[in-house]
Amino acid sequence: MRIGLLNGGGDCPGLNAVTRAVVRKGEGVLGHQIVGFRHGWRGLIAGEAIELTTDSTRGLLYRGGTVLGTSRTNPYKQEGDVDAVRDTLAREHIDVLIAVGGEDTLGVAHRLSEDGVACVGVPKTIDNDLGATDYTFGFDTAVQIATEAIDRLHTTAESHDRVIVVEVMGRHAGWIALHSGLAGGADAILIPEVAFDVEELAAQLQHRHARGANSSIVVVAEGATPLEGTMATQDAELDEFGHVRLGGIAARLALEVKARTGFDTRVVVLGHLLRGGTPTAYDRILATRLGLAAVDAAHDGVADVMVALRGTDIVRVPLADALDTLKTVPPERLAEAEVFFG
Repeated sequence: MRIGLLNGGGDCPGLNAVTRAVVRKGEGVLGHQIVGFRHGWRGLIAGEAIELTTDSTRGLLYRGGTVLGTSRTNPYKQEGDVDAVRDTLAREHIDVLIAVGGEDTLGVAHRLSEDGVACVGVPKTIDNDLGATDYTFGFDTAVQIATEAIDRLHTTAESHDRVIVVEVMGRHAGWIALHSGLAGGADAILIPEVAFDVEELAAQLQHRHARGANSSIVVVAEGATPLEGTMATQDAELDEFGHVRLGGIAARLALEVKARTGFDTRVVVLGHLLRGGTPTAYDRILATRLGLAAVDAAHDGVADVMVALRGTDIVRVPLADALDTLKTVPPERLAEAEVFFG
């Protein structure tokens, strides 16, 4: 059997661990041939294929990013691209394609499966917002990086009597903001699931300072919006999946806070820093287990499924279930963190 492998969407700590596991189990144990496609769906359209072997994938476990490369290309966006995908798969004699990615990448894999291309999905997103799996690899690393940054910002905020607004990734789900804010002792956490009141935030910070605090840390997810429903964006450009490129909410929020409180307010945007570097031990293990499970599914001839973490077990779920709804932060989880605000 020849098994294809690609990464789609943003880079993510743990992607190389998946590649390593797929090759080690697929070639080394099951005797299959593994073909990697460069730059996600774009590489599959263009026919950028490379043979992956145990020797060529040594030393990947602890490396960040992805040696295969990735992109946000959508083969269903341009006429003829799906035919090009089919041509590449036929030319490379691919029996099953393993697609590693988030909602958009797995959505393409599901459509291809419905169109007769055998696909197995592996959930990947630092936002941890994919349904049907308890956690996605990359999330733990992102939270750890954000928490370390918040820890460092506390001391500089205290030294200068400042409010520091820390922007983290999170388009539709505030899991990174919630977990890093709670772990880092943030004084306010703003997430996309709950529209925030700028006046209420300012009053909360003033109350803190009136009680003797000389600094505050506000963690805000990039997709958080104020009650009036506006959203700060860097520009109006859309990617190939129709998503607005977010950014800038922290800068806007800092101006509003300073205008209402008079506090010296600064901004730190962690952004792509959360994606980079060495994955944590947890993400290495989770990515490895998911890669092994994906190869097993391909070997068993099971398609249109995603491998997922349920409790401590790796299970197979229909790709449609994974795409049904985004996993967002429930109100009670934010309420837990609010105990420590003010």
